[in-house]
Amino acid sequence: MANLLDEMTGPVNGQGRDINVIERQIPVKVGIGSKIFQIMLWITIPILVLLYTQVFSTKTDSTSRVCIIGCLAGILPGVIFLFMKISARNYFQQLEQKIQAEASNIDNYLEQRVQILQNVAGLVEKSIELDKDVMKSVAALRSGGPVNNENRNEVAQQVSSAFGRLFPQVEAYPELKAHETIADAMQQNNYLQREITAARTVYNSRVSQWNTSIFSWPTKMIVASEQGYTSRIPFSVSSETKEMARSKFF
Repeated sequence: MANLLDEMTGPVNGQGRDINVIERQIPVKVGIGSKIFQIMLWITIPILVLLYTQVFSTKTDSTSRVCIIGCLAGILPGVIFLFMKISARNYFQQLEQKIQAEASNIDNYLEQRVQILQNVAGLVEKSIELDKDVMKSVAALRSGGPVNNENRNEVAQQVSSAFGRLFPQVEAYPELKAHETIADAMQQNNYLQREITAARTVYNSRVSQWNTSIFSWPTKMIVASEQGYTSRIPFSVSSETKEMARSKFF
């Protein structure tokens, strides 16, 4: 049988293809087949035992004992699956806490970048007239409150945009660039950018683990459906950042 995907013969898109993260949460749903599956785990063996005792009742001395023992043993698959569902529910609860912890790490790094931006802007503003857009961004961040799930991406974009306008102005003034506090802030900003990138990678990995698990049939998918879980949306960059990434840097 030939390869389904043959990299030698194509088809190949010579123009390339850009990708985007789809902003859509997909709910987990199971059909009637999953419900029948769960019911059958409880009743299949007991029904077979009852049929057996009815057919061979005349040949068995202790029919009632066989019937009781067989029925009790027959519900074991249902009991085992029940414990598997409990384990799956605990798994999702623990994974959700890990996702929240990773999101909190990103928020902490973002808040540190916001603080650095505000400090640098305050120092630079005393020496030169800053771009009005920079000061608007700083003012908005000062009044925006702490970083959270609702504003995380917006704050990240505002900070990156403000730094993108602020540091080129600092570069134009050697005396400012040589300022110890500003130079230290620039180094801290570079460090935090790397940490945020690493934290987002871990966050996306957790989200991918969640999205894969909730559609893992039967146990996890059934539990996810009963709990009303949906897929989670991984981190994505803004269109402005994507456009900047396509630019020439050197």
